Amino acid sequence: MPLSPSSLLTCFSLFFILSSATKIGRGYRLISIQESPDGGLLGLLQVIHKNYIYGADIPLLQLYVKHETENRLRVHITDAEKKRWEVPYDLLPRQTVPSFKQTLGVQSHKPSDYAGNELIFSYKTDPFSFSITRKSIGETLFDTTSLPSDPYSDLVFKDQYIEISTKLPKDASLYGLGENTQPRGIKIVPNDPYTLYTTDVSAINLNADLYGSHPVYMDLRNRGGVAAAHGVLLLNSNGMDVLYRGDSLTYKVIGGVVDLYFFAGASPLAVVDQYTALIGRPAAMPYWAFGFHQCRWGYRNLSVVEDVVERYKKARIPLDVIWNDDDHMDGHKDFTLNPKNYPRPKLLHFLEKIHARGMKYIVIIDPGIGVNTSYGVYTRGLASDVFIKFKGMPFLAQVWPGAVNFPDFLNPKTVHWWGSEIRRFHELVPVDGLWIDMNEASNFCNGLCQIPVGRICPNGTGPGWICCLDCKNVTATRWDDPPYKINASGTAVPIGYKTIATSAYHYNGVLEYDAHSLYGFSQTIATYKGLRALPGGKRPFILSRSTYVGSGQYAAHWTGDNKGTWADLKYSISTMLNFGIFGVPMVGADICGFYPAPTEELGNRWIELGAFYPFSRDHANFYSPRQELYQWKSVAVSARRALGMRYKLLSYIYTLSYEAHLTGAPIARPLFFSFPNETWTYGLSTQFLLGSGLMVSPILDKKKTKVHALFPPGTWYDIFDMTKVVVSKMSHYRALDAPLHVINVHLYQNKIIPMQRGGLVSKEARATPYTLVVSLPLGAAEGEARGNLFVDNDENPVMGLGNGQSTYVEFYAHVNQGAVKVWSDVREGEFAVEKGWYVEKLIVLGLKGIGKGVAIEHDGNAIVDDSKVEMSSIEHEIMDDEIEEREDEMKHVMVEIKGLELSIGKKFVVSWKMGN
Repeated sequence: MPLSPSSLLTCFSLFFILSSATKIGRGYRLISIQESPDGGLLGLLQVIHKNYIYGADIPLLQLYVKHETENRLRVHITDAEKKRWEVPYDLLPRQTVPSFKQTLGVQSHKPSDYAGNELIFSYKTDPFSFSITRKSIGETLFDTTSLPSDPYSDLVFKDQYIEISTKLPKDASLYGLGENTQPRGIKIVPNDPYTLYTTDVSAINLNADLYGSHPVYMDLRNRGGVAAAHGVLLLNSNGMDVLYRGDSLTYKVIGGVVDLYFFAGASPLAVVDQYTALIGRPAAMPYWAFGFHQCRWGYRNLSVVEDVVERYKKARIPLDVIWNDDDHMDGHKDFTLNPKNYPRPKLLHFLEKIHARGMKYIVIIDPGIGVNTSYGVYTRGLASDVFIKFKGMPFLAQVWPGAVNFPDFLNPKTVHWWGSEIRRFHELVPVDGLWIDMNEASNFCNGLCQIPVGRICPNGTGPGWICCLDCKNVTATRWDDPPYKINASGTAVPIGYKTIATSAYHYNGVLEYDAHSLYGFSQTIATYKGLRALPGGKRPFILSRSTYVGSGQYAAHWTGDNKGTWADLKYSISTMLNFGIFGVPMVGADICGFYPAPTEELGNRWIELGAFYPFSRDHANFYSPRQELYQWKSVAVSARRALGMRYKLLSYIYTLSYEAHLTGAPIARPLFFSFPNETWTYGLSTQFLLGSGLMVSPILDKKKTKVHALFPPGTWYDIFDMTKVVVSKMSHYRALDAPLHVINVHLYQNKIIPMQRGGLVSKEARATPYTLVVSLPLGAAEGEARGNLFVDNDENPVMGLGNGQSTYVEFYAHVNQGAVKVWSDVREGEFAVEKGWYVEKLIVLGLKGIGKGVAIEHDGNAIVDDSKVEMSSIEHEIMDDEIEEREDEMKHVMVEIKGLELSIGKKFVVSWKMGN
């Protein structure tokens, strides 16, 4: 009888525990250390006792330690005598490592410290170990010391096996180490398998290495009610298992170097800021990308696509982007059009029509280039020698077009060729972005293959993913069959399984063995360069399935092939939140699931949640029934409500994307980002924040009409009905009504968020007047709030100030003994003034009494004629029993001031008094 998924998970967890129990070697001793020319430390390590488990030990290692910034420390260990593979410095720019100048003789040293602004590197010499300590509180963050009783070794460094471990306190909360689908939530769970190796394994597989590799984790600790976070990155692209035991963490890596970066934090936001300062800030996204997207594999011809667009419009459901999977292609070949089903003249007419409406069009491209001598993309690539090689010939694989070769994106010639093919295609079809898929890289075959003689492959009669090439296994080299077997694909398959043979090689002889997990990342960079070079130079939009450290600098990501199940609905939150930590804030799951068809109830709940993903797209499988949001009347109702709110909040979400571009701050965040001292939030994976204070609490279970939501301390206002308020003195769960068409979203106190009227297309919604929503602590005699707004020409590749095509506004509010003041401070307001964008309404939440006497100052001038201005108030409905109002007290009210015409490009002040 086959094992169930849960039984398999238990078996592999046991496999991890048992495989980690063997101690390998006695580590290294530090025999020399000196100051490096750049102010760091350079040391020489010598193996203490050689053994041949997983191969011979490298006898001499170079140690390099450097405080690269006030909050970032690097520890780099490599072979002292031979150059080893590292993530290419031109692919991920960073400081270079100086070489060790070996001196004669052996020097002995006592334990010593190397202190920076906040982090201290301490080391012991024999056996060599090191620790990282936070200076401000004296807490050890990372400690490689191995005692005889510990279930892990001292440092092990072999050609194809590296092991390094750290002790951890049992109460540490860890996040990251992806990409994987974590059934138990966002926190890393002891003894679950965490394998990092980019693989085309469906996201429905739990705790398996999926499409991306992100060897970084955040560690959050709470001491006496005060939290501090730090981050740890092992910058290594080779396959690895990471074993977390609850009180220790061990890396088992099959190549490369130890290149550890430590980020001091101490807040979660600071960790992501420091991390993305190293790996690259998230990409600037166009405004329309935050609208709703519709895709399906199986839009068999253009008329179907046209019908989808019109039916969304008829149903009054917002839609910004329509996508094509490979249906538009001629024989599944990249950069082509099917002349019958997607004739170019009709497609161009369709694009002209939707572009006039403000909508966009995106298509898919895969890395595999069909082997076909009548196919110009292939022949030009062959002539330019751009493909990955095996024994001197382009490596042959099979993907959707049949036999394919894979471009080598580490080769500068390939990047140039790829860009030229993007330009050619854009001249054929002016697409608005590119979707790069299957770039782990995915291969339907295994080993060394040849095109069969005497039969057509594929023959078009079965699923296209069945291998039909003539293939034989490649296991003759240590690269295809390494001594240590990572838990690849969650089942410990060979590392070349259903991908490029790991003994194939790239430009300059780089082995696929080393560069495998960089493939999608390198393709993303080449695609970004190609789009940036197009005439007009618009801001690129790329969606990539495979990601690596730094991918967020160029692309968005979706979480891959999920299922239309309630479980997958839940999983989507954890994966989304993890990618925010990874520096990829533009992320979302396939709404309603990729396959099979969701139930109608699930469709309702998924669009309610998906409307608040940073990247919001419905996408379905070829073999699934149609699931566009208008297919069910009830789902259409939920879509209009949830997406209607999203489109009102687009300027807020876009401003969050600007903050992400500047500091790495995730758009969607775990609650502990805003409430790090509240330990109740540490494992919370069923709610999340957009920005610092908009909390989303979805229904995630079948037949539920109430959601039990955690409310951290403070005042929370229902964004759909701002008269309703929850006041929490301490973190507690509260049951909220959530009938079929309702999702609960709450705005936290002390915030000012911009909202607009909404629309069916972001271009339309963006042109509507603004409402500023100010949330003050309920009934506070004194209180303040802040917010901001960024607007720009979103076609400009540069997202920032100083180019004359952007405006940044900071909003402030203050209440003191009944005196209320709301004002703005503007930077580079000319752009917003030119666009004519203005504030028409103020909504201030949490006040007490009756408002009167509005005074308005605009651009330094008092507004004398305020006849259009109207003030009104509505009493708040307190949804919690923690506050009981007395009869003689003034009522808590929401004050609304409308009839304003305040340009967001000019400073303004609005003030009034609250009284009896």
